[in-house]
Amino acid sequence: MSREIICECGHKNPEGTILCEACGKPLTDDQSSKELLNMRYEGSARRSQTYSRTPIDKIWNFFSSVKVGITLIILVLIAIAIGTIFPQDVYIPAGADPKTFYKEQYGVLGEIYKTLGFDHLYGSWWFVILLGLLGLSIIVASIDRFIPLHRALRNQKIVRHDRFMKKQRMYGVTETDDGAQIIDKARIALKERRYNIREDNGSLLAEKGRFSRWGPYVNHIGLIIVLTAGMLRFFPGMYTHEVLWLKEGETAKLPGTHGEYYLKNHKFILETYNQNNKQYEKSLKRAGTVAKNYQSNVTLYKTSDHHVLGAKPELHKVEDAGIRVNAPLEFNHYQVFQADYRLNEFNKMSFKLTNKKTKKSFGKLSVDLFNPKKEYDLGNGYRVKLIDYFPDFYFNDKGEPASKTDVPENPAFIFKMFTPDHPKGEVSFVAIKTNLEPLGKNDYKMTFAGVETKNVSGFVIKKDWTLWIFFVGMIIFLIGVGQGMYWNHRRMWLQRQGNTLVFAGHTNKNWFGLKKDIRFVVEKSGLSEPVDRLEQKSLEKEREIQA
Repeated sequence: MSREIICECGHKNPEGTILCEACGKPLTDDQSSKELLNMRYEGSARRSQTYSRTPIDKIWNFFSSVKVGITLIILVLIAIAIGTIFPQDVYIPAGADPKTFYKEQYGVLGEIYKTLGFDHLYGSWWFVILLGLLGLSIIVASIDRFIPLHRALRNQKIVRHDRFMKKQRMYGVTETDDGAQIIDKARIALKERRYNIREDNGSLLAEKGRFSRWGPYVNHIGLIIVLTAGMLRFFPGMYTHEVLWLKEGETAKLPGTHGEYYLKNHKFILETYNQNNKQYEKSLKRAGTVAKNYQSNVTLYKTSDHHVLGAKPELHKVEDAGIRVNAPLEFNHYQVFQADYRLNEFNKMSFKLTNKKTKKSFGKLSVDLFNPKKEYDLGNGYRVKLIDYFPDFYFNDKGEPASKTDVPENPAFIFKMFTPDHPKGEVSFVAIKTNLEPLGKNDYKMTFAGVETKNVSGFVIKKDWTLWIFFVGMIIFLIGVGQGMYWNHRRMWLQRQGNTLVFAGHTNKNWFGLKKDIRFVVEKSGLSEPVDRLEQKSLEKEREIQA
């Protein structure tokens, strides 16, 4: 159980209190000390500076430290900065494998970048933990300071201890036989300056702007809401950001919609600025062909409510739409954006099985480059087996054929050709302008017979339930900034002690504004102008140096 400190005024203060919460009497300092009072947090007892006995105390003290909070903020900012060096995985080419892309494109640094999770920074476990620790630090630091400060301001008495008054920065004494009249005039002047006035037995406390003391804590509430919104993005259904590449004529399930919606891409349209238009002639000569508009004409479908798992979904048309840049398709809190396109992408390649000597063809096959079959029967004992397929062919470090991505930009194939005179088959490696026989000379070969291309639309599917939470958090944060920056907490104490009026003033910042109010009260009431003890002390030191 914590030890209470009972002041001579009778108020019970928590252990660790520096100034009595009620009368302001210093509870720890030397009476002979001439130092001004440290009014930070009103001298109240903060848990982090009072208890350090148990493991919980040590954890609390660690997270309540401003240095720890600043360190965590710096670590978050450094992580975000590093995350912008290379593109995040959602922005790498469609179909590219992140495991190989970063190493091939950026070397060892790219490999380290991927290994440490910077390629999906905002979804990496360590970044989420870092945000959680920062949020915990903000919460603990706020509670550690807010509760004792609020208690001290709530308990403050009007009549303060004499040592409290003498150790304020603004302090003055007025000798008078007409103290009641001066106090009345001072009260009127303070009301003109919009101070809230409380009185007790001829003494008064004038106060305004106390709400500004809560500005930093309002700030912290806003930041915690923003951090909460960021962490909520990792919960299913709260945030969706998916990419879909869809060929003309193709229907596909919209990722991120849990199989509820499908999209069919009817046609991709690209419009460019007219090269002969005089208005844009100079710009187009310099920049070349510039897209004026690109859009996809699509149909949105929704699956039946009675869809059977594993069965082919029954689709119901929702609407037809033209998706353009900055004009997304919107439905059920989802948005589908036109983000990119690819023109004339390889879709199918046709080959003929040909006898090399006679040039006679024994059938034709068409390979779907996105969903190739394993075997093609040409009839009469002729068939072709697709042993391997490389959509974006290249030779790796070992000199073996491999694929950079799943996009068929440079397709290559390994075929095994079965004919009546070669029942065990012959192997052929076929690529663009390449026809190799890796296992020896063949009697047959695969002859290129044509290619079919299609335009492909790149869509981004978004859903963000956290956006309004971010917005609310930022509004609260800005309110706290304004609250703490443009207002300040000013207080004046005027106490009557026989024929003496003791005057003291304090503010948490903007001493110029407080002094201006004090001068106004002095002029209106006839009080002696108080001295700025800090300035007086500085002047005394200067005189000592000069002497």
